[in-house]
Amino acid sequence: MIELPVIPATPAQRKPDWLRVKLPVGKEYRHVRSLVDEHKLHTICESGNCPNMGECWGAGTATFMILGNICTRSCSFCAVATGRPLAVDLDEPNRVANSVKLMQVKHCVITSVDRDDLKDGGSIIWAETISAIRRESPETTLETLLPDFKGQWDNLDRVIAVRPEVVSHNLETVRRLTREVRVQAKYDRSLECLRRISEAGLRTKSGIMLGLGETEEDVIEAMQDLYNVGVHILTLGQYLQPTKAHHPVIEWITPAQFEKYQKIGLEMGFKYVESGPLVRSSYHAEKHLFDMQ
Repeated sequence: MIELPVIPATPAQRKPDWLRVKLPVGKEYRHVRSLVDEHKLHTICESGNCPNMGECWGAGTATFMILGNICTRSCSFCAVATGRPLAVDLDEPNRVANSVKLMQVKHCVITSVDRDDLKDGGSIIWAETISAIRRESPETTLETLLPDFKGQWDNLDRVIAVRPEVVSHNLETVRRLTREVRVQAKYDRSLECLRRISEAGLRTKSGIMLGLGETEEDVIEAMQDLYNVGVHILTLGQYLQPTKAHHPVIEWITPAQFEKYQKIGLEMGFKYVESGPLVRSSYHAEKHLFDMQ
């Protein structure tokens, strides 16, 4: 395993009150919870301790991670293990599709680790997973949160060709902090990835974490860059430090500031802006199926 870079420790910061979450409740949540437990299903919602799990499951939305749980990159914000991934599981598309069917998921979000070790970047499994879900659960809509495939656009095209309802790639942070936060990523490569998705006529989505040391001007610049390449849906949420070895939280962004960014984004022309301390990539994902006409 490759250790994440150690960042000098900062004094422990108490989380503000607005980051408290309610316990999951509701009939739909309990139904999904029982299925997950009974069939030993895996979702990133649960393994990632997402604060919105109850709300999303209650709305019929769940997120699955494919291509293993070891990433070839070592971003300073991410808790996913870094190292040499295991061999690709060729039966994974069928297993994920079966989970979606058992859970009666209405809107399915698929994400993955980066697989820079593979010639196809994992795009074949991506496309087969989407096709398998459509075969087993034809009424389920799909959102894919894609890697940048190292700029090998034929791999991106393989996923675009099966045309999921929403295609997402997260910018994650502002231009000035990209080399610090996303060590093996490139700001402009991410923008190019999103431009290609949008030009293919698909609903295009991206997200930014806040509280990493960016300024308001940095954020507005990134928002404008995303809008300029055709992104329709933008998510903005508070970064939370997974461990002391990860990038520290530099600032707790207030709900009022998140509201300000939402207003700015809508005025820019984004169709949807989900902006708040607890917002994550798939937050309210089921609401982003707007008419592209």
